[in-house]
Amino acid sequence: MDSAVQPALSPEASKPDPAFEAAVYRKVTFRLIPFLFLCYIFAYVDRVNVGFAKLQMQRDLHMSNAVYGFGSGIFFLGYLLFQVPCNLALQKIGAKYWLGPIMIVWGFVSACTMFAINGYTFYALRFLLGVVESGFFPGVILYLTFWYPSKHRAKMVAAFMTAIPLSGLIGGPISGWLLDHMSAVGGLRAWQWLFVIEAIPSVIAGVLTMWFLQDSPVRAKWLKPVERDFLLGRLTEDESTRKSAMGGDHHHSFAGALGSRNVWLFCLMYFGTVMGNYGLQFWLPQIIQDTLTKDPLKIGFYTMIPWGTTAIVMVLVGRHSDATGERAWHVAMSAAAGGLGLALSAIPGISGGFGLFALTIATAGIISASSSFWSLPTMYLSGAAASGGIALINSIGNLGGQVGPYLIGQIKQWTNSMTPALFTLACGCWVSALLTLYFFRHRRTPVE
Repeated sequence: MDSAVQPALSPEASKPDPAFEAAVYRKVTFRLIPFLFLCYIFAYVDRVNVGFAKLQMQRDLHMSNAVYGFGSGIFFLGYLLFQVPCNLALQKIGAKYWLGPIMIVWGFVSACTMFAINGYTFYALRFLLGVVESGFFPGVILYLTFWYPSKHRAKMVAAFMTAIPLSGLIGGPISGWLLDHMSAVGGLRAWQWLFVIEAIPSVIAGVLTMWFLQDSPVRAKWLKPVERDFLLGRLTEDESTRKSAMGGDHHHSFAGALGSRNVWLFCLMYFGTVMGNYGLQFWLPQIIQDTLTKDPLKIGFYTMIPWGTTAIVMVLVGRHSDATGERAWHVAMSAAAGGLGLALSAIPGISGGFGLFALTIATAGIISASSSFWSLPTMYLSGAAASGGIALINSIGNLGGQVGPYLIGQIKQWTNSMTPALFTLACGCWVSALLTLYFFRHRRTPVE
């Protein structure tokens, strides 16, 4: 890709006027982040709206909790199999002609979930959705490395990943309204309309992506030549600094990344937080229905509380991480807080209000840990190792999205209680926190 071919760093690029530097990155951010942010909202809604659909679909399709838990999480098996080749393909094809078609196809696949007639068709459609969506998130994380050096990435990834809580903040009430008002319209059940209507924005955004995005600063006609040279110079400087700082631990080939202890540690760290994240995502509407209200519209509004809080907290955590240059403690403490919230929500006999408060802490901690986490792998990986390594970490880590919902479904079916299920998710978050501190707490990125 053009982004891999960068000019030598000039003195002018290495010591720019601070006001000019701020203006350039502000221009890039306003151009890229809001659009990518919207795309991720659409992706996440299509991925997790099954949690709301469950409130009616499970009864209609005669699915047990275990079948639902496995089916909602099988998405991540498709995710696992295709993320690495997808990211390597993005490196060669470019973002606009890779991410755009992916979004169009996943929109159609998500809409086709309306045709599920039993557990097996549900499994097949969720698996296929994971396959077609597997190139999007790791592709965007890689794409941001084509524009931002290390010191800006935690903040940019946090801004992009704010789409996760906002997808819940926006999608929850919409999903609740659809379930409440669309039953029997046009001969379809409300949960079928939910999948169709919420897939439409993804298709539209995919078409716009092929027109709007540019693959790298080299091809960005909206940049002035001096701005383009500055961005490429900064990226070259950042790459050189990381090579020097990481020495033998720094891997540049995909084969080197596969042999790196750090890459597999990152997989385990991410696995624990993802397990907690999707355990909550796919079961939060059910938990609220069991403890607070049976009304689908009210359930949608209640989900706004944890997601609205999370949207604020994760941005603050990302900004503080960039300001201090510290990464590991921000990830670990956020994951530990997420585990604490899950453990508090698991206490038997607590009120629905306190349970929602505890789940708000859990959601804010888990999502903040997940967003801050991605600043760590990009400190260690570059080149082909970045494209393949990021995808590998995301795909292996996202198996937690299969394990978390499945465990909750199985444990709830065995015990008829959410208490041991939520405590299991809490333990996953705490393991991630301990791994992060033990292996990476001494690494720090420079703050300028």
